[in-house]
Amino acid sequence: MKLAINRLELDTLVGRQISNMFLLSSTEHDLLRDAIEGALERTRHCFAHTDNKYYRRDGVVYFNPFHAAQYCIFLYFLSREVRAREADPALLADRVYYLNRALNSVDLFYEVELPSIFMLDHPLGSVMGRAKYGDYFRFAQNCTVGNNNDLYPEIGRHVTMMSGSKIIGRSRIGDGVILAANSYVKDQDVPSDSTVFGASPNLIIKPRRT
Repeated sequence: MKLAINRLELDTLVGRQISNMFLLSSTEHDLLRDAIEGALERTRHCFAHTDNKYYRRDGVVYFNPFHAAQYCIFLYFLSREVRAREADPALLADRVYYLNRALNSVDLFYEVELPSIFMLDHPLGSVMGRAKYGDYFRFAQNCTVGNNNDLYPEIGRHVTMMSGSKIIGRSRIGDGVILAANSYVKDQDVPSDSTVFGASPNLIIKPRRT
């Protein structure tokens, strides 16, 4: 993967952002550097599966930390990598997660297991809660995934959430589903290859042409 800045500059950037906003000890600096290596590999794998022109340069997977969406995804993977290496309590993982919230206005908690391949488009105001997510998941701004009475959604592969859409509770979303802007699915199943409009329990579900 090609980086817009070199690896040392990336380490310095992330370390300074965390230390300027919060605190970062010398031991945590070392942990962070180790975690960045794993996060870069996960970022490379994710970006390799998108056809977005901004994620490639000269045919090679490209990561620019000054591209907000790219950096948002990287910071999510970094918070997961830090948590995997960190003893309890998860203080550094919390700071990486908090940094992502502060910079990008999106809630991607490290204990929420997003798929290894996902994308986001201007995700301001979105909250991705606990759910089972399939690969090639995509969401836009003001989207919400969350529980209802401790029941969580199951989301298939190639699902797209347009702006303002929500998936709540015991909802099973099939593969290849598009949730139209401001649609609201609560405790309801949606078949594969559908487009969803409106709000539960009165959803309008139309088959997609494939």
